[in-house]
Amino acid sequence: MYAFDAAYEMTRQPVRELLGQPVAQFSVDASKRSPRHLFFYRPQMVRLPLMERIGPHGSISVQRTVKLLPVGAISITVSVPFVVDTIEELVAYHDLEFNNGSLQMEVRSLAEEVRRELALFWVRPVPHIMEEEAYTVFCIDAPLITENGAALSAEDWLQDHRREVAALLTQESDIHQLSRQEANESTGLYLSYYENDLAVIDWDAALVVEEPANLDETLHVLELANLQLAELESYDRLLDDSLERSYRDLSKPSRRGRAEIMRELREIRIDLARFSDELSNITKFFGDWHLARIYEKISARFHLSDWHRTIDEKLKTLDNLYQLLNQDLNNRWMMILELTIVLLFIIDVVILLLGLK
Repeated sequence: MYAFDAAYEMTRQPVRELLGQPVAQFSVDASKRSPRHLFFYRPQMVRLPLMERIGPHGSISVQRTVKLLPVGAISITVSVPFVVDTIEELVAYHDLEFNNGSLQMEVRSLAEEVRRELALFWVRPVPHIMEEEAYTVFCIDAPLITENGAALSAEDWLQDHRREVAALLTQESDIHQLSRQEANESTGLYLSYYENDLAVIDWDAALVVEEPANLDETLHVLELANLQLAELESYDRLLDDSLERSYRDLSKPSRRGRAEIMRELREIRIDLARFSDELSNITKFFGDWHLARIYEKISARFHLSDWHRTIDEKLKTLDNLYQLLNQDLNNRWMMILELTIVLLFIIDVVILLLGLK
């Protein structure tokens, strides 16, 4: 999953076609416990034709899906099928290399192509696609079967292969190098709803054991969290630039007037407040149902609450600068008003004295 920041936001008009393919509304039916009236964010999406590539274990068909979000973000999901004998063989799929280049470069080129084609739909677009936020999910079909053909509990399987799973998630080719503590840490955040399903959440990758028909809902939640992380990083950089410029303007004489600086600070505060609402709306989960728990786990891995807290603190700093500047302007106007009153008083006295003469 690759998340890109492309613009401040998208216009409200729907996109009918993208890269020659019709655009549809994403939908998913939650198969596990969920509220009766399920709120689930549904972005616009398009499925692109299959690509044939030569991967680590021969020819593979690559499925690409592009999702468009109103916060000005692009999410590109690349699905690659695999059949391996051991978990260790999957490490090669972390940074997937084809015979004609890397998957990362292909996805960046695709994101740039999407950005250019949707130029009329972006509001304040970025000049070019910045660094992406990537997340890898290894999906294994459920149920797991033992050598004797019996169904195996996903949790029991994890306990027996904890070190191998940890090595896969941390991209370690030699499982014996990992300590027991690191193996427990990497696989510590996991959830299971039925006996045959499992979701192990780590910082850079996840392992999901699920029936293919029920996989989309879990992947969508992971994708939204990855998008949130990319957008939070983007707005954190924007805030850093704004604060640096504000400090520079306030610490020494600037070519820009105080009114212009105040107008810019006011616009940034409004923009970021609106962004925070939009970003929260795409993952508005209520209750302790299964998808909300998955989102809670990956939010903890991504430290999304810390990102929100950091941005809120910078917004408070920006607000203090705005109040300081506003108070400074008010003091200047009060001084001008007082000087005007004194001047009018002097003129009145002078006119009075001249009249007496």
